[in-house]
Amino acid sequence: MNLSQVRKFALSLQAVTEEPHFHRTSFRVRGKIFVTADPKERFIHVFLGEQVREPMLAMHPDCLEKLLWGGKAVGLRVSLEHADSEVVRELVKKAWQAKAPKSMVREAGE
Repeated sequence: MNLSQVRKFALSLQAVTEEPHFHRTSFRVRGKIFVTADPKERFIHVFLGEQVREPMLAMHPDCLEKLLWGGKAVGLRVSLEHADSEVVRELVKKAWQAKAPKSMVREAGE
């Protein structure tokens, strides 16, 4: 998968916008960032809680690593060249679900 495909999928989710975030691009739902990417790099940062992050990390250690911020795990760093596209879409969707208003997630049938 590449950033263009990630962008297309992320923007297909309800109420998602793409906005600059320092030197990166970010995908947001109602202003809350759930994915960031640097167009010059071949990975994305997906912001997920421990309940999703740890099982996914255990299942896909070849393409995922913990994303640390200030020593705290805040999500996953996803290698786009090594991750299966279904895994990337699942992670992006779960990150969206975690940041979107619960009523919006229910509306989307998630």
